[in-house]
Amino acid sequence: MCGGLGSRLRPLTYYFQKTMLPVGSAQKPILEYILNTMLRSGIDRVSLLANYKVEQIMNYFGDGSKMGMKLTYVVDDPQMTGSGGALLNAKRKGDLEDTTLLIYYGDIITTLRLDRMLEEHARSGAVATLAVSKNYKVPVGVADMKGKEIIAFREKPILRLNVGVGIMALESRAVDILGPISEKKNGADLMGDLLPELLRRKQKVIGYRFKDFWLDVGSIEAYEKVDNNVLDSMFADMYTNIEGAEQGTLSRH
Repeated sequence: MCGGLGSRLRPLTYYFQKTMLPVGSAQKPILEYILNTMLRSGIDRVSLLANYKVEQIMNYFGDGSKMGMKLTYVVDDPQMTGSGGALLNAKRKGDLEDTTLLIYYGDIITTLRLDRMLEEHARSGAVATLAVSKNYKVPVGVADMKGKEIIAFREKPILRLNVGVGIMALESRAVDILGPISEKKNGADLMGDLLPELLRRKQKVIGYRFKDFWLDVGSIEAYEKVDNNVLDSMFADMYTNIEGAEQGTLSRH
């Protein structure tokens, strides 16, 4: 999912496609980390659903051959808005096979073993499997109150809730459900529309709990706080030499 204007990352996204924003000491695009995570899990065929500044992605990654993978591009239909609209557009263009899809939002960096999540999805027989984490740190302080009195205050606490991280395994047949929703609302959202509709229809939806590193860089505040040293540590095998690697040349492990 590489579409959208990246409005939460403005003014940077006036100039950059949001997945092309550089991170880490080697200043590689966010999308390069994402694709490398997929390669680590044996995923080497990826469709990039994009529109805004898609040329930046195409010019950098091309057909994916330099990474040892096959990349295709599906340009969003402006009449079909939202993440659900982008996915529905891709299926209508014939870019999605009748199989299990891995949906990955383009502002999430993680070391999650996607292959293990897909294996759990296949074993469960679920129509959808959502990656969830209990390690979400609230970006603001939280006050516990009794009436008007503050009885405790926690600065940026970690929520012990099952937080969806924008990664989902989905049976492609479920995409058709988005059609009527998109027509009625002039757009559709995967998390806000499709998942609730699947649950309403009593379809099996499961959560895949994981403890791996993950980072949401979808806002200017989050992007400014990215710790390059942490990324370098988590993706130490991304390049044979992260300081001396040639631009765009990846080392697969």
